[in-house]
Amino acid sequence: MKHTLVLAVSIAALSLAGCKKSEAPAGDVAATSAATDDAMAAATPAATPGQVFADTAAASDQFEIESSKLAASKAKSAKVKTFAEQMIKAHTDSTAKLKAAAASASPAITPAPKLTAMQQQTLDDLGTKSGAEFDTAYAKAQTDAHQMTLDTLKAYSASGDVPSLKSFATTLVPIVTAHLNMAKGL
Repeated sequence: MKHTLVLAVSIAALSLAGCKKSEAPAGDVAATSAATDDAMAAATPAATPGQVFADTAAASDQFEIESSKLAASKAKSAKVKTFAEQMIKAHTDSTAKLKAAAASASPAITPAPKLTAMQQQTLDDLGTKSGAEFDTAYAKAQTDAHQMTLDTLKAYSASGDVPSLKSFATTLVPIVTAHLNMAKGL
C-alpha cells in the first residue's frame, strides 16, 4: 500500500512538473530545473524540519565555497579576493560545525549539500564573467546569499526542532551578519 501511494504521488508530481515545463519559455533551463526539483521534493517522503535546515545550511556553505573559489581566481579587486579567501575558510569551518551538530542529533542527521537551482544558476553566471564585471556580480551574489542564510538561521534559531542544530544556528547568526556587512562593503 505504501509503495502504491509513493508511486501515485510520484506520477502526480511528474505530471505537474510537465505542466510547469510547458509554462517556461523554450530553453529556460532554470525554470525546467526548478520544476523538476519541485517534482522530486513532492515525490519523496517529507523530510524533518531538522533535515531540511541541515540541507539548506550545507547548500549555503557549498555555494559560498564554490563561488569564492571562482572569485579567488577571477576577481580583479584585491579586496574581493581577500574576502573570497575569508569565505572559503569560514564556510569550510561552518560545514565542519554543521556536520558535528547534525551528527549529535538523535537520530543523527546527514546534511546533503545539494545546490538549489538558483544557486547553481548564479554560480554558472559568475563563471561567465571576469574582471570588474565579475567583482560586481560576486558582491551582489554574496550579499543576496548571506541575507538568505541569515534569515534561515534566525528562523531556525527561534523555532528549530533539533537542539544541536538550533544551537548551531544561534551561534552562526552574528558570524553571518558580519559576513553580510562585509559583502555589502565590497
